[in-house]
Amino acid sequence: MEPRMNLWLEVDGHVVLSEWRVALLEAVDETGSISAAAERMNIGYRQAWAKLHECEARLGVQLVETTVGGSGGGGAQLTATGRDYVDRYRRFSAGFQDMVYHRFVEVFGR
Repeated sequence: MEPRMNLWLEVDGHVVLSEWRVALLEAVDETGSISAAAERMNIGYRQAWAKLHECEARLGVQLVETTVGGSGGGGAQLTATGRDYVDRYRRFSAGFQDMVYHRFVEVFGR
């Protein structure tokens, strides 16, 4: 048996950051592409693009910047603000994961 938790942050009752959304942002940063990030996450490009825009609109900041290549393709990377949100979310959620694990051990043992 292992503890699991689902943690997300909201603004006005709407999700802005979650494990899944942060993983999408990290995938964009690692692959340099929204389409490659979508493929890694096993979702369609439109869904990835929509979720990224949703996060940006709700937070009121730009998280991802895109570039257009010479052959019509392009790339994407996180903005400094995007990297900051990812870093802060990771630090925040890691603390909860540790607390949940320790509480689990207290109640259920190892």
